[in-house]
Amino acid sequence: MTPTPPVSPGKLRTVLGHFATGLTIITATTVDGPAGFTCQSFASLSLDPALVTFSPARTSSTWPLLQAAGRFTVNILPAEHQHLSAQFARSGADKFAGVGYTASPLGNPILDQALAWVDCELQDEYDGGDHTIVVAAVRALEARAEAEPLLFYRGAYARVQPAPSLLGALA
Repeated sequence: MTPTPPVSPGKLRTVLGHFATGLTIITATTVDGPAGFTCQSFASLSLDPALVTFSPARTSSTWPLLQAAGRFTVNILPAEHQHLSAQFARSGADKFAGVGYTASPLGNPILDQALAWVDCELQDEYDGGDHTIVVAAVRALEARAEAEPLLFYRGAYARVQPAPSLLGALA
C-alpha cells in the first residue's frame, strides 16, 4: 500500500470550513479578573453525565488562566454579537472593555444578551495536536429563544436563513 501524502493545514482549513459552526466566548473569573477567548470548536459531548467539549489552541495565552480557575462559562453568541467574537479573539487587548456581563452560578461572566450560556467545571484535558481537547462537566445552563445564532462558514461570519415552515407546506 502506497502511503498517502500528509494533508496540508491550508487544505484542511478550506475543506472543513464548509462545516458551519457556532461561535462562543469562553469566560472565567480569574485571580487577575475576568478573562475570556473566542472559541469556534465547541460541542455537546454527553447527556448523561452532562458534558461539553471545546479545543483551545496550544498557543492561547488565555486558556491557562481559565484552566487554573477550573471553572468557566461557555457563552453561545447571537448574530448581533459578531463584534464580540472579534474583540475576544484579539491577544493583548482588554477584551472586557465596554462589555456588560453578570455572574453565573459558578461566578463566571455571562455576557449580556448571550444566546445561551453553559456553566462548567474542568473535568479532563487531552492532547489534540496543536490544540488541547477540554472536557467539562455542565453545572448550570440557560438559553433565550428570541435570537438567531452567530455562525462561521467558509472563513466568514454567516447567519441562519429560516427554512419555510413545514406546516405551511403540508396545508
